[in-house]
Amino acid sequence: QVQLVESGGALVQPGGSLRLSCAATGRIPSIIRIGWYRQAPGKQRELVANITSGGSTNYADSVKGRFTISRDNAKNTVYLQMNSLKPEDTAVYYCKLVLLYTYYWGQGTQVTVSS
Repeated sequence: QVQLVESGGALVQPGGSLRLSCAATGRIPSIIRIGWYRQAPGKQRELVANITSGGSTNYADSVKGRFTISRDNAKNTVYLQMNSLKPEDTAVYYCKLVLLYTYYWGQGTQVTVSS
């Protein structure tokens, strides 16, 4: 059974930084891509960033230049470095792992940007 364990969410002031981690455990066949989504209260879940097995990255326009996604293949872990955080980045951040025939979600980690 594949599990995704997220960590790193916290309360941070505007302009601050956080790094989220998502570790995938279990028997994991070929990974298509892995990434981060977020959901703010009253809003739909949206893509933040993802990275493919080949290393190609994709970012939401709202986070380009501020967030960086990276991956440690040996540890099956994906990271999201978030800089210059804004109050509108406040949300629950979810990790999503896409395999050949299925996908998995993490449990979510809360990021709150507030002074």
